[in-house]
Amino acid sequence: MPNRTVFFVSDGTGITAETFGGAILAQFEAPLRCVRLPFVDTVDKAHQTVRQINQAGAHDNNRPIVFTTLANEEVFAVIQQGCEGMLMDMFSTFVHPLEKELNMKSNHRIGRFSDSSKSKQYQSRIDAINFSLDHDDGQSHRDLASSDVILVGVSRSGKTPTSLYLAMQYGLKASNYPLIPEDFDRQDLPPALKPHKNKLFGLTILPERLSEIRNERRPNSKYASLENCRNEIREAEAMMRRSGIRWLSTTTKSIEEIATTILQEVRPERLTY
Repeated sequence: MPNRTVFFVSDGTGITAETFGGAILAQFEAPLRCVRLPFVDTVDKAHQTVRQINQAGAHDNNRPIVFTTLANEEVFAVIQQGCEGMLMDMFSTFVHPLEKELNMKSNHRIGRFSDSSKSKQYQSRIDAINFSLDHDDGQSHRDLASSDVILVGVSRSGKTPTSLYLAMQYGLKASNYPLIPEDFDRQDLPPALKPHKNKLFGLTILPERLSEIRNERRPNSKYASLENCRNEIREAEAMMRRSGIRWLSTTTKSIEEIATTILQEVRPERLTY
């Protein structure tokens, strides 16, 4: 059972603190209970946060670990002075040294997404999400040419979550298209995809894992049978080889790893790194 609590405290959404802190904590195989505390943007909320952190430490009989991205100096002072946990402040660790190096003050803007609804980048991301939803699982052939990448593969190989991650994280218009038995019988790519071969990227998966996933959705069906999964995977991989489509196996990879590999291979022109 977890015997130590980790807090991610922010005057914004807390996503940055949680992402950064989570990446560091992933290096340790320790039983931890994680709590995100977003929108701590007043002194009163800061005092409440201090009480919650200190109560957790007393309950666990272990000092809490606290990652913060607090831009409001008054709020941060309350946390710094009253918190009995181990405080990991991203501003003092990274922002303050960069201020010295760049010889300028940071904006100390609250929240990664402040005023984002007015930005062109934010609107592009929303457009990309809507595009990816409209072009999920081959629902629409309309405007496929606007896709930054088109993922292909058998059903349940990871196309939809990867498409949405690319849209949400990078603002990419990611379509996905299933390869189905009719395509294998014809031994050719779906006609709608042929004009866009340079944007295609294939996902595959081990048949055993695919069968497990499909059985969760349609147990004891031909669709989920190991034999059928083996056949579909074999045919899909053969088609991707014949067509010269780059592809990878999603079996043991996270969405983040899959997306990173795709970006290294496809490298959409309008994506700024």
